[in-house]
Amino acid sequence: MNIETLIDYLNMYGYLIIFALLFLGIVGIPAPEESLLFLIGVLIDQHSLEFLPACSTALLGAFSGMLFAYVMGKYIGSPFIHKYGKYVGITEERWAKVKNKYMKNMRKTIIFGFYMPGIRQISPYFAGINNIPLLDFLLLSFIGTVLWISPFILAGYYTASSIQINPEYVPYLGLIFLLIFLFFILVNFFKKRNV
Repeated sequence: MNIETLIDYLNMYGYLIIFALLFLGIVGIPAPEESLLFLIGVLIDQHSLEFLPACSTALLGAFSGMLFAYVMGKYIGSPFIHKYGKYVGITEERWAKVKNKYMKNMRKTIIFGFYMPGIRQISPYFAGINNIPLLDFLLLSFIGTVLWISPFILAGYYTASSIQINPEYVPYLGLIFLLIFLFFILVNFFKKRNV
């Protein structure tokens, strides 16, 4: 989806498209989540979107996606893995290792996993499959959602208020942010390896 199409959808459907794209992105259907959040900040600065409704809709879309994926993991994922996992190489032993590793890092994974594409989609399913208590999951995913959407929206808003940004270039800025993030992960990885 290119940026012109996204802006057209925002003009036609308003805040509903923000909700839908963030919801779908969390449940695993490809959507330009980080770029969308940055674009929301840019469009708030350009007075195309209102601050509170845009942020609330983004929060609700991502949080609802997390809850939906959790419920799917709890009621569909666990029986599916136990019944069909052996056909794709998920033995009881492998599953126990993955479960133990996830449970050790569950809080960090749910909260900070939002910043890692792939992890943010898998994490709520794993939480449901591993029967994380619903209230714990809701609290952790709400905190993670706020910590994920706020910096991207604010970055778009403050960047657009400082320099003139053409919304067509927002996907490239999202790519730059992703590369910077990956760079820091690699640096951290090599530091730990050399210690």
